[in-house]
Amino acid sequence: MSKKVAFYTLGCKLNYSETSTIGRQFNQAGFSTVDFTDTPDVYLINTCSVTENADKKCRKVVKEALKYSPNAYVLIVGCYAQLKPVEISEIPGVDMVLGAAEKFQIIDYLTDLTKNPKALVYNQPIAEAKHFNASYSYGDRTRTFLKVQDGCDYSCTFCTIPLARGSSRSDTIESVVKQAEEIAASGVKEIVLTGVNIGDFGIRDGNREDKFLDLIKALDVVEGIDRIRISSIEPNLLSNEIIEFVASSKCFVPHFHIPLQSGSNKILSLMRRRYKRELYVERVAKIKELMPDCCIGVDVIVGFPGETREDFIDTYNFLNDLNISYLHVFTYSERENTAAAEMEGTVPGSQRADRSKMLHILSDKKRRAFYESQLGRQARVLFEADQKDGMMHGFTSNYVKVQAKYDPVLVNELKWIKLESISAEGDVEISESAEVLVH
Repeated sequence: MSKKVAFYTLGCKLNYSETSTIGRQFNQAGFSTVDFTDTPDVYLINTCSVTENADKKCRKVVKEALKYSPNAYVLIVGCYAQLKPVEISEIPGVDMVLGAAEKFQIIDYLTDLTKNPKALVYNQPIAEAKHFNASYSYGDRTRTFLKVQDGCDYSCTFCTIPLARGSSRSDTIESVVKQAEEIAASGVKEIVLTGVNIGDFGIRDGNREDKFLDLIKALDVVEGIDRIRISSIEPNLLSNEIIEFVASSKCFVPHFHIPLQSGSNKILSLMRRRYKRELYVERVAKIKELMPDCCIGVDVIVGFPGETREDFIDTYNFLNDLNISYLHVFTYSERENTAAAEMEGTVPGSQRADRSKMLHILSDKKRRAFYESQLGRQARVLFEADQKDGMMHGFTSNYVKVQAKYDPVLVNELKWIKLESISAEGDVEISESAEVLVH
């Protein structure tokens, strides 16, 4: 019988794409993929370092894994494994830790599933992580996350990603297009482009220079893909040319996620961000000029060192006045080996929590206002397989979450519907009696 492997992913869409690719390596090596609770022989846990309590989350997942399969071989990879390999190796039950340069050669390291009294650690300096490893998620979602870029050359004072993933590097346009064609052949309807800093996509080879705009133009003509979504792009890299192309493209949807981090130019400077808030206003205005119904999501950090009450109110008012659709709110937490960790002006935890709560409320308000602006319209929804209490969900091209009565025929199908009302959970509904519109 083949050995069984189970996967658990913490963190971002990029991690999901990489876990899926590593999973295919296991399958090619003769392992069968099973659920977390199905007594696997091997657990692979892909970690994150961006969110708080990375150590605590990793320990909890390992502990839970060994409840279901006490003799399983436990492998840890990902950003946290690169940053804190020794710390992770000391977690009871962990057998092997692989860094960023080693995780895609995992099968080469996995020569013996005998549990070790002390975890094996293979972790080169991050400067050695120079190769781009292509990845995309497959088989577990209606949409596929396609990795086009990795690493980051920016030096934001709060961020450990360059330390965990290395310098910026990209796939080639030819390779990305080939993967998109493979994804299309599998029946997936939507691709989400992902990376650490995807706007920095580029291959420099002699006289040739490919940029992100060249990439999306090449992807727009791939047959068989209905939708392509850009996961997140820095405002200074989101050019007017990119916005104009998305507005007129065949496949790219009217949805941008644009990190802001602060609405105070003072705090943006302390964060070492590469723009001022005035540029952000210009980007939002350009998007809404060309795509009035475009969904715009925003990342923002509260409680950064030196953020006074006045700075926060400045950010709050700035966001309140912007024509955006939702917020992803992050409470600042100190990270070792970052410049921000040494800065003065630490914001007390209670104030960080209060500010986070205020922005979460603002996000709910913004999302509801955006959803209300879409009511009464016809929209094409891609329905997903997940169901709860007899209901299923899907998303419009401009990222309105739609709730409908579960119908297996609708799974992974794009259907025209009329957006009718907003549910108690905040999703847009179509009535049980409503028929799917035929176009």
